[in-house]
Amino acid sequence: MENEHATDRAAGTADESVGDRLRALRKARRLTLRTVAEAAGISEGYLSQIERGQANPSIATLQQVAAALGLKVADLFGDDFTSGPSVLRAEEAPRLALGVLGGRKFRLTPGPQHHLEVFLGEFDAHGSTGETLYSHGDSEEFLYVLEGTVGLQLGERSFTLGAGDSIRYSSAVPHRLSETAGAAARVLWVISPPSY
Repeated sequence: MENEHATDRAAGTADESVGDRLRALRKARRLTLRTVAEAAGISEGYLSQIERGQANPSIATLQQVAAALGLKVADLFGDDFTSGPSVLRAEEAPRLALGVLGGRKFRLTPGPQHHLEVFLGEFDAHGSTGETLYSHGDSEEFLYVLEGTVGLQLGERSFTLGAGDSIRYSSAVPHRLSETAGAAARVLWVISPPSY
């Protein structure tokens, strides 16, 4: 663990915009200081100092904190979403390994995500998000079926959805999505606030 009380004496305090951005991103994901600090392997107090611009974290620490938020370090220094439109070209959409079996999941929203996260899911015949149900955060999640037929297991309930169908639910409820008709399917997930 990094010396949590050491700061870069030459630089003075950490860049406040990085601390402000960290705080905003953490709060947008409804994560506590403790949760992010534990995931990053640092103390809650040290993370608080970074957010308040009272400590200069090393690059390694920034990488750990960014990873705990599901970001890259570069996302902490990018233009804020309020500064104008942000474009993500189709060929640059990050492909995510989020447990999708027999399919692919792409993040469509340019990073960093403050209030909204959008994913495209492509499923091969009988593909799924995984063998077990999963949950993430306590966000509002919206699923829209672009093509094909999918089955959504949501807690104890099950739903069959076809092209044009949609459903809204809490991401805190354990869920699993699978292709059920033996053909390809494509879906769109919209999550607010981001919780991946």
